[in-house]
Amino acid sequence: MTFVELATLLRELGVEEGLNLDGGGSTALWVAGAVRNRPSDPTGERAVGNALLVVRR
Repeated sequence: MTFVELATLLRELGVEEGLNLDGGGSTALWVAGAVRNRPSDPTGERAVGNALLVVRR
């Protein structure tokens, strides 16, 4: 999705404020203990020093 496509979608969804986080080669989506996307680095996952967690209580 391009930035323009993302902005269009967010507007259609009624979002008033949005934030684009890094989507580079170190980006990985983990759900229930498994990677759910394909990181773009040729070597796959890369160690990083930060994370954004969404936790259901």
